[in-house]
Amino acid sequence: MKRICFLFNHDQTHQLAHSLPIALALAARGRHCIVLAYVKDAIRDEIVRQAEPELLARVELVKLGLKRSGSQALAGALERLVPATKLLIYRDNLDFFASFDAVVVSEKTTLLLKSRYGLGNLKLIHTRHGAGDRAIGFNKESAGFDLVLVSGPKIRNRLIADAGLSPEQIALVGYPKFDLCAENRFADTFPAPQRPVVIYNPHPSPKLSSWFKHGAAVIEAFRTQDRYNLIFAPHVMLFERKWVVTVDPPSLARVTPPGPETCADPRIHVDTGSAASSDMSYTNRADIYLGDVSSQVYEFLRKPRPCLFLNSHGTAWQDDPNYLHWRAGSVLDGTDGLLDAIDAAVASHPGYAPTQAALIDATFSLSDRPSAERAADAITAFLEGKTTLG
Repeated sequence: MKRICFLFNHDQTHQLAHSLPIALALAARGRHCIVLAYVKDAIRDEIVRQAEPELLARVELVKLGLKRSGSQALAGALERLVPATKLLIYRDNLDFFASFDAVVVSEKTTLLLKSRYGLGNLKLIHTRHGAGDRAIGFNKESAGFDLVLVSGPKIRNRLIADAGLSPEQIALVGYPKFDLCAENRFADTFPAPQRPVVIYNPHPSPKLSSWFKHGAAVIEAFRTQDRYNLIFAPHVMLFERKWVVTVDPPSLARVTPPGPETCADPRIHVDTGSAASSDMSYTNRADIYLGDVSSQVYEFLRKPRPCLFLNSHGTAWQDDPNYLHWRAGSVLDGTDGLLDAIDAAVASHPGYAPTQAALIDATFSLSDRPSAERAADAITAFLEGKTTLG
């Protein structure tokens, strides 16, 4: 029996659905000891909300905290700008992590356990989070994992070409988040529910997001019209702190959420970070997608629908693989005539439908077998020394 830790060392709940279904699938088999380690109580609450009680009873839930002298003070001084607690958790819990055969994670900071803290025998398994096109998802750090679970051939091929992974490090498993979230749907209370619903889903990175330059104009356009309802559901990290700091690309910007007049508008539903922002409730409900570089566009396109993208940084995107998803709809350089552009996106959608279908086929390798089960197969085979190629 192997000891496997699924680590949820996150500021928000948005990465949970990419690995929790796999943990539950492994727990159902009863062949290994499965531990779910979390840092914030909100993460535990979301685990309990999403997991079936009988499966939750088969895992151990462990809360991790800062233990070493000075860690709390250091985290308190830095947390407003950077996720200091997240980084210090590794240093302060080395004995805990060393007790496992494998740690399964959806992000990359866990590589510190090997690169900085010397746990060379610990197997690190990456589930990734999202299936987007941004370069950070394919950087050289990905090659530091012993096994990477990927959603489709697009991801697999680019990890090999750009990140230098060998095929033996990769298992093609589909998208476990669909197992957990595909049927979620926002029950809106718009006063005119017959109007089409647009979801505006900007990314947090100041050098990539449309929010910092065009967000206010987008919101204002919807406050002065009667053609569409709007779900404003940005990436959950956009308003997590007063300042947004990103490493790739390097950027720093102060961020201000929408004002009370927007939140009070019955035609606009504002959600700056609840679980619904990342559990597909909004992408399933919306009729039209408006955004920039968030990978949630692929979850939206699971059912092909009209898309419109805001190029707020003058990006030469046409031949850039980091903007592959922009082929799924029209691209605007600003917000002038935004509502007319949305009308046009709806009218022109049949012309984009074949491209959208091709993008989905490349992004998600789905089958009749649940993705979480395929991922559990891959992890089991890997830990037992068998072939993991998908």
